[in-house]
Amino acid sequence: MTSIFGFNHDTFLLITISVLIFGLVLYLFLSKSIFEPLFKSDENLQKTVKETLHELNIPISTINLNTQMLEKKIDDEKALKRLSRIKKASSELLKLYENMEYQIKKEIDKIDITEFSLKELINNSLEKFADVKKDIKIKVELEKDILLKSDINGFEKTIDNLLSNALKHNIEKDGIVEISFFDNKLIFFNTGKEIDTKNLFIIFDKYFQENTHKEGFGLGLAMVKEFCDKNLITIKIEPSKNGNKFILDLKNIIVKTKI
Repeated sequence: MTSIFGFNHDTFLLITISVLIFGLVLYLFLSKSIFEPLFKSDENLQKTVKETLHELNIPISTINLNTQMLEKKIDDEKALKRLSRIKKASSELLKLYENMEYQIKKEIDKIDITEFSLKELINNSLEKFADVKKDIKIKVELEKDILLKSDINGFEKTIDNLLSNALKHNIEKDGIVEISFFDNKLIFFNTGKEIDTKNLFIIFDKYFQENTHKEGFGLGLAMVKEFCDKNLITIKIEPSKNGNKFILDLKNIIVKTKI
């Protein structure tokens, strides 16, 4: 073979491969020494965030517990009203904490996809809102239990937010919330003001609130939409004169129907 500057084709190829291998080894060595402190720093940050979230839950729980104890001992009407405002603020703070906890864990932890009972999840959610539903009647129509496969924590937050929304935007007297399952669809209906059709395209936007006099920050429905989009769940709204329906098509996450 023809020699160029003392190198033939085979020699040139051998040297080129050797240089590439040496360069790759050097790159891996330098990468480890450069990025290892960054990875360690990221692990420490994740650990700090998890510990802080855990510690935040303690004062919130303490406030709720002491508020409930004070309610039993106080008879003064004005003091009870102030206590009620503290209780509501604490409840909103707890919801924000739970949402923040889920969002952070979703970013730094692996989301586990598990099988779970729809009926059991709804019952758990109903227990959470037992003290705040007041005189609103909640009807659940689930003739059969449904086994779903998805992110159970995210789905639970979705149910909580939809139920919270149905209670918050209900009528003041003789309010009704109906939760039903039909044709692979989970339906939340609540009596109340009909959602303006012009708002149907923006109701899932962050911080949107159709009624600015209601409590909250307008984050719940945005989180619902984000979860549904990521988990192949179609969600739509059907407004009517006597209330509104939020309909979730669960066909893509249904495992089976239990009798």
